[in-house]
Amino acid sequence: QVQLVESGGGLVQAGASLRLSCKLSQRAFGVYPMGWFRQYPGKEREFVAAISRGAGFTDYVDSVKGRFTISRDNAENTVDLQMDSLKPEDTALYYCAVYNDRDGSRRNVQSYAYWGQGTQVTVSS
Repeated sequence: QVQLVESGGGLVQAGASLRLSCKLSQRAFGVYPMGWFRQYPGKEREFVAAISRGAGFTDYVDSVKGRFTISRDNAENTVDLQMDSLKPEDTALYYCAVYNDRDGSRRNVQSYAYWGQGTQVTVSS
């Protein structure tokens, strides 16, 4: 069974940085594109960033472009999300996920088969 464990969330002030990490308990980690999503209370989960298998392609939602960076280490089975210049509106529960849909958009929740438990990020103003 594929398991993902996120870490690195916390409470910070606006303008600060956090680095989220997600470890995948799967030997074939390198064959999967990966994504980060976030969810506000009472809202649908939304796309934040995605990275291709070899890390040659990355994609970001417009609201985090230039502030967040997604990366991966296939040898360590990890995918990270470096979050700089954090804003109060970044406050959410953040999830990493494994993309498992040959034709689906990497921005769609439905294209991801496995999810972590989430890590809370809170940014105070």
